[in-house]
Amino acid sequence: MASVCRSCAAISDETICPSCGGDRLLTHGELGDLSIAHLDCDAFYATIEKRDDPSLEAKPVIVGGGVRGVVSTCCYLARAYGVRSAMPAFKARQLCPDAVFIKPRMALYVQEGRRVRAMMQALTPLVEPLSIDEAFMDLSGTTALHGGAPVQSLVKLQNAVFAEIGITVSIGLSFNKFLAKTASDLDKPRGFSVIGRAEAVQFLASRKVGTLPGVGPAAVAALGDRGLHTIGDLRSAGKLQLQSIFGDWGARLFDLANAHDPRAVDPEAERKSISAETTFNEDIAEVEALEDILWTLCDKVAARARASDMAGRTITLKLRDQKFKIITRRRTLNEPTLLAARLFEHGRALLGPEADGKIRFRLIGIGLSDFAPAAEADKGDMFDERTPKRAAAETAIAKARERFGRDAVKTGRGLRAEEE
Repeated sequence: MASVCRSCAAISDETICPSCGGDRLLTHGELGDLSIAHLDCDAFYATIEKRDDPSLEAKPVIVGGGVRGVVSTCCYLARAYGVRSAMPAFKARQLCPDAVFIKPRMALYVQEGRRVRAMMQALTPLVEPLSIDEAFMDLSGTTALHGGAPVQSLVKLQNAVFAEIGITVSIGLSFNKFLAKTASDLDKPRGFSVIGRAEAVQFLASRKVGTLPGVGPAAVAALGDRGLHTIGDLRSAGKLQLQSIFGDWGARLFDLANAHDPRAVDPEAERKSISAETTFNEDIAEVEALEDILWTLCDKVAARARASDMAGRTITLKLRDQKFKIITRRRTLNEPTLLAARLFEHGRALLGPEADGKIRFRLIGIGLSDFAPAAEADKGDMFDERTPKRAAAETAIAKARERFGRDAVKTGRGLRAEEE
């Protein structure tokens, strides 16, 4: 059975690498046959903050927060205390009172994310970004180009990111996107895991349903009420039964339980839309709390749009309620926008009819699509003085943040959510 050396990327069947003498070997029977990968930067924001301030290395670090804000991300030390992304800051403080809270520096994170992405694109044009810190890759047909199997190219990439950027990444390698992403979560940080065709279904069978994408605590409870606790239970239930109970979502769960994911790695996927969403640890009904989180997501989408030099005409709000129903509402504007304020204005208007303070939601997201060049955005007209002023203000804020850091300027709901 072949092994790849995690230090020098040499492939052999020895227990010690014959090329460099290293013993960090990854062994799998399908190493030469797999080419779909998922790369995830480990605790990205927090890792960058620790890289730039070595005094933080041994401390639990939480990025985001404030009294009324939510956690953007946290390091692995903080996670050991139970802190998680999207958790209310007050709860994170209760769980980890010694944590160091740091305000996000989105401009820097975007910059470093671009560096990682450029290194990925040097290996293959088939890179599908999911966010600024993770992406899928399809390295099919690259063996001759790089003089080695995809697994070797990925090992070299992982080591190069650490050497050149100073952060760690975890990589999952498999034969489809779902399993590649599953594999990348198995051995963090700086992990490299493989799931092959031979063991995929058996590997999934004993895993809890909560490890499937989109299955949070509320979904786990609902599935558990029907005796569906493991992924193997989903396979045994059958597609028709799951579909009759949960609709298309149930059918999707059955496919995943059988290690089936036909989606191709699409390098144009991010250009079709720029979005941000978060799944709550506990369902939320309070309109004000939903709006606070929506503002944070709008700010992220606006920053990504500005970084991509794109604006969009269509704004999409996504919700998933306590019964797992997915609700999407769209609004198309007369002109493209990349302003957080306009995203939030229309996103909140779309949220209003759905959130009455009684219905509980477990996910909220906001997206921007139908793209145009940023230069065409937010012009307004002769009767609209507010939009050009907003555009000028957000442009000035973006420049200040690029120069002095994300926390250089706080405005509106963002100020309330992060600093109160």
